[in-house]
Amino acid sequence: MARTAAERVTAGRATAGRAPRRPPLAALIGVGGVLLVASVLVTVTIGPADLGVGEVARSVAGHLGLDVAPVPVLHDAIVWQLRLPRVLTAAAVGAGLAVAGAVMQSLTRNPLADPYLLGLSSGASLGAVAVLLLGVGVLLPVAAFVGALAALVATLALARTGGTLTPSRAVLAGLAVSQLAAAATSFVIFWTATGDAYREILSWLMGSLAGATWSSVAISGGALALVGAVLGVAATRLDAFAFGDTAAAALGVDVDRTRWTLMTLVALLTGAMVAVSGAIGFVGLVLPHAVSVVTGPGHRRLLPGAAVTGAVFLVWADTLARTVFDPRELPVGIVTALVGVPVFAVLLRRGRGTAWS
Repeated sequence: MARTAAERVTAGRATAGRAPRRPPLAALIGVGGVLLVASVLVTVTIGPADLGVGEVARSVAGHLGLDVAPVPVLHDAIVWQLRLPRVLTAAAVGAGLAVAGAVMQSLTRNPLADPYLLGLSSGASLGAVAVLLLGVGVLLPVAAFVGALAALVATLALARTGGTLTPSRAVLAGLAVSQLAAAATSFVIFWTATGDAYREILSWLMGSLAGATWSSVAISGGALALVGAVLGVAATRLDAFAFGDTAAAALGVDVDRTRWTLMTLVALLTGAMVAVSGAIGFVGLVLPHAVSVVTGPGHRRLLPGAAVTGAVFLVWADTLARTVFDPRELPVGIVTALVGVPVFAVLLRRGRGTAWS
């Protein structure tokens, strides 16, 4: 017997209301971890020097104090001093930016939010350019981090001048601070940069991991571990923001305190990442949306999924950046943009009629 229109609508709602089956969290983390380890081992072998995965594994094991067959001194130096720090930094930065983007999109309820929303990238760029032009590049991570934090303070101060601090005010203030810092950066470059300084500055502004060292691994990895752990604990509260501030407050969340605490933590995380890599676009904007297709919107699954995906993605993007035009090297930000724009277009098309509209 044919069903009535009301029955069909009811059945459709029931079907739509059933949550799609998602893979278990342990399976997601396990598969992602295997992919990440494999990506690190394989990408370290890629380059002019003829290295094998076995040599890379033995080099790492030897430096960890394990009893393994020795690796030729030159190959060991290439692995341990050049390629491995760069690959691990790329993994940490990719994970950090993806997590930061996911949290920013939740806190602002804006699917177009990214880690640089509060002017952090421009502030870090101003600090970095200043020390590069002064010839004290060794201070670059510190200057970039201080610049990012200064931009955050300026954004929050500007947002408060108009009254109550709200996400909308913070975003608008962030745009203003970002433009001001970008203008100051351009002025400093125009007024003082000479010779090869332009090339070095341009590379950093577009995002580059060429100068990564074990210090870079410590900065980015430490920030990811500390801030990521806090954000993971706050996953349930992040879920509450999806229903709006009123609903979140009804669920027992201190909305203002939680939002600005988490935003400050994201700013610290982003500042640490920008300090070692420059401004790398699209990772924090696109990947959280792409990952949520598999994990669902719940942050208990989304955050670790975004972290692993971001790490794997940036490891391979940086490998392409340093090898595709060898011996010349592209800024990794160009690669992420070339990949990110088409993916973003696909996500926009898939999201018609949803929160993207």
